[in-house]
Amino acid sequence: MDIRLLEPQALWSHFADLNGVPRASKKEERVVEFIINYGKRLNLQVNSDKAGNVVIKKPATPGMEDRQTVILQSHVDMVHQKNGDTDFDFDTQGIEMYIDGDWVRAHGTTLGADNGIGVAAIMSILSSSEIEHPAIEALFTVDEETGMTGAFELDASMLSGTILLNLDTEDDTELCIGCAGGVDTTSHYNYQLEHVPADSIGLALTIKGLRGGHSGMDIHKGRANANKLMNRLLCKLLGNLSFSLSSLDGGSLRNAIPRESTAIVAVPRADRQRFLLLVDEFAQMVREEYASLEPGLCIECAECSLPVSVMPASDFRKLTYALMALPNGVYRMSPDIDNLVEASSNLARVIVKDGVFITQSLQRSSVESTKQDIAGSVSAALLVMGCRVEQSGDYPGWKPNPASPVLSCMEKLYEQSFQHKAEVGACHAGLECGILGAHVPDLDMISFGPTIIGAHSPEERVSISSVAKFWKYLQSILANIPKR
Repeated sequence: MDIRLLEPQALWSHFADLNGVPRASKKEERVVEFIINYGKRLNLQVNSDKAGNVVIKKPATPGMEDRQTVILQSHVDMVHQKNGDTDFDFDTQGIEMYIDGDWVRAHGTTLGADNGIGVAAIMSILSSSEIEHPAIEALFTVDEETGMTGAFELDASMLSGTILLNLDTEDDTELCIGCAGGVDTTSHYNYQLEHVPADSIGLALTIKGLRGGHSGMDIHKGRANANKLMNRLLCKLLGNLSFSLSSLDGGSLRNAIPRESTAIVAVPRADRQRFLLLVDEFAQMVREEYASLEPGLCIECAECSLPVSVMPASDFRKLTYALMALPNGVYRMSPDIDNLVEASSNLARVIVKDGVFITQSLQRSSVESTKQDIAGSVSAALLVMGCRVEQSGDYPGWKPNPASPVLSCMEKLYEQSFQHKAEVGACHAGLECGILGAHVPDLDMISFGPTIIGAHSPEERVSISSVAKFWKYLQSILANIPKR
């Protein structure tokens, strides 16, 4: 693979090896075994806990024994997303990568640079006999993408470090010192199936071609949410004629902005042309709205088999009202940090099938009170409809510490290395630092990494030159870790 010839070769080779191992969240058995075996081959101390987290310890290089022990941390799981027309089995296949100018991409799937580049960098430090570093505790966590259960269930007795470097930030100009917390909101509503009205035809409405992206890092970019767009379309159609909903399937993962949605409807045969005309009008309208943001937006309507059953008309209308009222996107910008989203919500999943209506969404905020506010607003829209609402997976944010000693060191090194200052701030994403900091009090924590664009979507790509920059910077930091 040409990927293995990129510089730094050790890091890219480890990334290629890692991407040959299926590693979906909650299915990390193979990648955990891969990491454990790697540490054992290097004759290093390897520990693991019941959750599946792995810690590999490497002694300091000669002359660095008096420096603080550093925890290098990345998560081994990745978001599995693919385009609808991509034939790929994440459970059995390795990621198919290719080089596109300064970028490494994957063919029709997520790349796994989030957080695979961080994992590969740590592996490269562990295997090197030349890089100067203090004592290292390499922490590889599981299930970061679907609830951070690895971080929550970490056996902190495996760690003794006082500095934690999280390698999971996606812009190489940034030093992250804080992040948002989050909570999942899931709703269920049961309805009685009805027979399809007489003299109806089946039509399939499809929204596809959206950019999607990370529901935290990309939420402020104004990209379309396929679930909200589909609901707008259904509302427009219901305002002009009568038809029935049989099924609805939109979005995929809770932390990805939905890119696709499909609805199967039963339409009176006499209204077929009117229905198609209204769909075309809506498609033209939203293409104009999103012309600069969603160039691939596609809305289609095609005949399909007539469904066997449909949702009652009264429930169908309640569903559209609830989804219309449900907040989505940026909820509040930070009043204290420029251009930082404070609170947001992502309507990640909408399902109507066999008498059950389900939604899944993720609310984020760097302030606990506004996290509860946005989560309450989402719940209210669904409770009014009569849904059962459950909230789970609540995890804390990470409060910034501008006085961090390691931050001061890293800022100076960054400016010396790249002749401009790093951007220090917080991010609107869920990093494990807040949880890990609760396990190990007084940890001095910083998150940084190479430039990755489109994480959590098949558009994911990582900059080759940025990886080289990140690698140079990481080595410089390790060589300059403060003394105990």
